[in-house]
Amino acid sequence: MPRPHTPTRRSVLAVAATAALLLAGCGDNDGAGSTPTSSGGTTKIKVGVIAIVDVAPIYLGVKQGFFTAEGLDVTLETAQGGAAIVPAVVSGQYQFGFSNTVSLLLASSQGLPLKVAAAGVASTGTDGKDFGAVIVKAGSPIKTAKDLAGKKVAVNTLKNINTTTVNNVVKRDGGDPSKISYTELAFPDITAAIGKGDVDAGQVVEPFLTIATGQGYRQVVSNYAGTDPDLTVGMYFTSQQFAAGNAKVVTAFTAAMRKSMEYAQAHPDEVRAVLSTYTKLDPAVQAKLTLPKWPSAVDKDSVQVLADLAKGDGLITKPLTLDALLP
Repeated sequence: MPRPHTPTRRSVLAVAATAALLLAGCGDNDGAGSTPTSSGGTTKIKVGVIAIVDVAPIYLGVKQGFFTAEGLDVTLETAQGGAAIVPAVVSGQYQFGFSNTVSLLLASSQGLPLKVAAAGVASTGTDGKDFGAVIVKAGSPIKTAKDLAGKKVAVNTLKNINTTTVNNVVKRDGGDPSKISYTELAFPDITAAIGKGDVDAGQVVEPFLTIATGQGYRQVVSNYAGTDPDLTVGMYFTSQQFAAGNAKVVTAFTAAMRKSMEYAQAHPDEVRAVLSTYTKLDPAVQAKLTLPKWPSAVDKDSVQVLADLAKGDGLITKPLTLDALLP
């Protein structure tokens, strides 16, 4: 099964702790600012990704030759999550990477020199038909988002995109999110914890959402769609040093990703097929899971929504200029 796509709080803090070292090591002559290896008329780049549904477009794009057409020879390297990918991009181990939006906002606010290169994944915008939602047991008394106040809710990461968006939908529904007791669990463990009564509810994403509903669990609220119908949940990024020294490569990557996103959005059957090349999904789940939306451009307004919510939750405490992070 694919693993969680957001880092744990400990990992986020670890990124912050290494920020000074990474910043000190990002001079003009290091890997982060140098031109990638070129061969046979193409430029070789490494992209850090996670084995989840979200990144299906880049796998399709490589398969369809969109990156080759832009003069790029792409190697996709799988990491456990954004907490590993962010410092690897800043240090030059990867030229590009994928991470969820709040993790990028937090890292940027902590001083890491990041630059978004392309949109990554977005909400479908439809409550009850999104790729992420809060679930409960079929007989649970929790019926609406406000009912989550005062309950134990499992999330894969404390103080990140899922707590922030769940807090938001609860507040919008008239509940008090400060009364929620969050428990950090890996996505594959959340459904079982609900079933055993260890927690009252849990936020999961695909394929775990389809697996859970197939076992009789019920959706309470789609926290991404309920926060913003065009919510940019994840993005592809590079370092500011690499972007400054390799503008043509970044432009080529952005163009290839735009083609990849458009292709994935228009060919859902091919998306489902490509999932089996980098994940280990049950074919029945693979056929039924709800695919996210893959926009060709970053929805800046929705990123601002997440930044404001993260500030309101106390996750971002320093001034943050989105212009420095976004394209």
